[in-house]
Amino acid sequence: MFELFVKGGPLFMGVLTIIFLLMIILAVRSRLKFSAKSISLDDARRNMTYVRSLGILAFVVGVFGQLLGLYQAFDAIQEAGDVSPGLLMGGLKISMITSLYGAFILICGLVLSLILDSGMRKNAED
Repeated sequence: MFELFVKGGPLFMGVLTIIFLLMIILAVRSRLKFSAKSISLDDARRNMTYVRSLGILAFVVGVFGQLLGLYQAFDAIQEAGDVSPGLLMGGLKISMITSLYGAFILICGLVLSLILDSGMRKNAED
């Protein structure tokens, strides 16, 4: 797993990991505050929209990382001239790591938001 982190580029993968951690912290903190009756259901739901927004941000950062990687790869190919198809496909595969990680974070954020929102709604009804 650490190998994918390094191959994806420490800068973008690090930013994506920070976004992921912030998203989890915000979701858990919101849930705990709602359980302790420190915030209302509306405020907790607003925090869940922030969780989803962080997931979307992660996906966009991942796509931006991929595009930047592709630009660098195409620049290197232009300088090198003739490149084998295997080498080209390997570069394309590596460039997708940040997009995949961003998509994973987005999916986690959406699932986490749905689970916590339904749980909070259920607690509010009781």
